[in-house]
Amino acid sequence: MNAHRDLILDEVAKYHQNAQQERPFVGGVTEIWPAGAVLDEEDRKALVEAALDLRIAAGPSARRFESRFARRLGHRKAHLTNSGSSANLLAMTAFTSHLLEDRALRPGDEVITVAAGFPTTVNPIIQNGLVPVFVDVELRTYNTTAARVAEAVGPRTRAIMIAHALGNPFEVAEIAQLAEDNDLFLIEDNCDAVGSTYDGRLTGSFGDIATVSFYPAHHLSMGEGGCVLTSNLALARIVESLRDWGRDCWCEPGETNKCLKRFGYQMGTLPEGYDHKYIFSHIGYNLKATDLQAALGLTQLDKLDRFGAARRDNWKRLRAGLDGTPHLLLPEPTVRSDPSWFGFALTVEPDAPFSRAALVDFLETRKIGTRRLFAGNLTRHPAYIGSRHRVVGDLTNSDIITDQTFWIGVYPALTEEMLDYVTASVREFVAAHP
Repeated sequence: MNAHRDLILDEVAKYHQNAQQERPFVGGVTEIWPAGAVLDEEDRKALVEAALDLRIAAGPSARRFESRFARRLGHRKAHLTNSGSSANLLAMTAFTSHLLEDRALRPGDEVITVAAGFPTTVNPIIQNGLVPVFVDVELRTYNTTAARVAEAVGPRTRAIMIAHALGNPFEVAEIAQLAEDNDLFLIEDNCDAVGSTYDGRLTGSFGDIATVSFYPAHHLSMGEGGCVLTSNLALARIVESLRDWGRDCWCEPGETNKCLKRFGYQMGTLPEGYDHKYIFSHIGYNLKATDLQAALGLTQLDKLDRFGAARRDNWKRLRAGLDGTPHLLLPEPTVRSDPSWFGFALTVEPDAPFSRAALVDFLETRKIGTRRLFAGNLTRHPAYIGSRHRVVGDLTNSDIITDQTFWIGVYPALTEEMLDYVTASVREFVAAHP
């Protein structure tokens, strides 16, 4: 059997080598994607090996990844999920658990977040009957500041949930201290920033809970997938229950009676001795990932440092190549940070002799992929018009981002030749519009 398996995996390696033959870059013909998964021979073999074992649900690879990833990000516990959006939902919902007693968030409580972000950072706030409090961000870093967050704290504020923008850390040490001083929970949406540091410390390690996404655009890919991380074991237990149908039992699927009292519980108004595997202490979901995803995650995790170095190098090459280009605001890292960049943001100045749309159209015709800075000002979208929220200060920069900002790629598959073609194309367009 093992010899047969080895033969299959050898053939998979040969298949990969044949399928991944490099083609020369041709400017204006070759697609330059803004993001994408970088998958090699070991990744393909890992997926096939998991498939050969028919590991179609969460299993040993999932548990191994959770253990390794928690250690890597400096947390005690990690729980894999089927997406980063689900991770955000679990993280926010955990703070509404009755197990937190007087500290549990209740409908109408407020959560501070930013207007210029991705919807699934904000949606869990609304889905839990809580009220998002929107603050603005700074141009160039695209993050909010501790001062803006402090101004937003009100009598019903109970938590803060913010994403590190395009891999660039927000002032997370200061905001974590602000949260502690005001008895607020802090959720770090670290989906775009795995490997970034602030004050020499990894992002995702400052808050009560951190979340990560493994969608193909992100730093590590499982195709789909996400993760919730915490060092608070009580919160970890709540997250696990919510992720696993709301069960009170902590046995993995397929395990039985690890607590040695499976039929010794009495909870709620259930009869004494009701099967603990079917006692539900939360209104939960099934948001687990599969072992195939985790098998891919394990081989991807070995490449995290290399991926981060490539993202930093690519960002620096774009920044140097575009330095001094008129009418464009170039991005800057937050002070005291070392971002593992997700993308390279460009903002066309409002008084520029060309529009953002014209520049984007020019780049797209040259096969240079672009993306908006996610939702821009979320409060202007149909989904949120009429929803209960509060705004502190104006959202001037969020509106500028909505109208004038886009980003281009820095992910590891981009070559120096591609990046130089991007910068030359931007400069060519700007020069044609004096």
